[in-house]
Amino acid sequence: MQSQKLTVAVFLGAVIAFFALGVYTYQQRNQSAVADTLTQEASRLVRPSSTVLGPMNAPVTIVEFFDPACETCRAFYPLVKDLMRKHPADIRLVMRYAPFHQGSDHVVKLLEAAKLQDKYVPVLEMVLAAQPLWAEHHQPKIELAYQAAAQAGLDVPKALEDAKAPAIQALLAQDMEDIVALKVTKTPTFFVNGRALPSFGAEELQALVSQELAKVKR
Repeated sequence: MQSQKLTVAVFLGAVIAFFALGVYTYQQRNQSAVADTLTQEASRLVRPSSTVLGPMNAPVTIVEFFDPACETCRAFYPLVKDLMRKHPADIRLVMRYAPFHQGSDHVVKLLEAAKLQDKYVPVLEMVLAAQPLWAEHHQPKIELAYQAAAQAGLDVPKALEDAKAPAIQALLAQDMEDIVALKVTKTPTFFVNGRALPSFGAEELQALVSQELAKVKR
């Protein structure tokens, strides 16, 4: 009986070890593939037309592919903002759009039009605050997003007219093209100084930012 238990234990240990090795190998291959893509497509991370928050010459650049209807993007916004608050001279945030949710493209265009009224950040934050109302259950109620933008002081009728500008259409089209090239499949997706997170999570983002900040301080 003792021998049988030992055999079972050894067998289970081997299965667990084999599974762990498989997971590790998959993660390594995946990270290597992402790194190769970033090397080949690095110029796609930041475009001249990209929205930049924070100092333009900051040594640490966080690129976020973002969907205004994404609950996780909403949850991460305070975290990223806190990192920027703690390191005001060292971090800049580049906002790229990945409007995967239905109707998000309308809100993206409104955000870009808000820049023309110098209302980008207040509109962004008000739209995120109202997200549970206008993006509930993936059934967008865009009018509610527009109402939230108006509460932030945006002249919504003018912004909707400005949102038809070819430059804004082109920016969104460019972001969509870059999403495909960079193989961004979910939001938020972060890159820090051209490096992808080893795995998704708040701690992983903070750790990668800390690594890049440490390089600056050397």
